[in-house]
Amino acid sequence: MYKRILYLPILMSILTQGMSVSNLPVKNQDVSPKQLQKQNKQVAQLAAEAESKNLPQFVDKYTKIISIKAVNTTMVYTFEINTGSKSDNTVIKEDHTRMKKAITQGICKSARRFMNAQITKVYIYKSAISKKELFRFNIKESDCIEIYGLNYRSDL
Repeated sequence: MYKRILYLPILMSILTQGMSVSNLPVKNQDVSPKQLQKQNKQVAQLAAEAESKNLPQFVDKYTKIISIKAVNTTMVYTFEINTGSKSDNTVIKEDHTRMKKAITQGICKSARRFMNAQITKVYIYKSAISKKELFRFNIKESDCIEIYGLNYRSDL
C-alpha cells in the first residue's frame, strides 16, 4: 500500500522541476547571516507558493498532498493517507521507521539545494479518515549529512 509513498520525493522534484533555488531571486554575493536568513525565508515562501498552485493533488491512489506552506525557513508539506482498514495506531507503529527513512533519503536527494540553503522540510501525514496526524518528519541538512557524509554540501 505505501510503496508508492516512497516515490513522493521524486514527485516533489517533478513538481518543482522548472523552479530551482538558483532560479529564485537570491543574491550569490557575501551576505551577513541576517541577510542570508531573510533570503532563505523568501526562497521558502516563493517555492511554497509555486508548489501549491495545483493542490490538492494525488501522489498515488492512497496519498494526497493537501497543502504546502512556508514558515520562516521551513517548508511544511501536509498529506492525507487513505490507510484502508488499518487503524491509525497500527499505521503509526508499523510504518513510521520505514517512512522516515524513505522520505529523508528522497528529500536529501531531490531537495539538495534547499537543504544546503538551510531550508528545512517538514512532512506531515494525516489519516484521510480520522484526520489524526500519523507521522511528522522534520528533515534538515544535518540529517542528509548523517546519511551521505560531510561531502553532501560540496557535491552539488
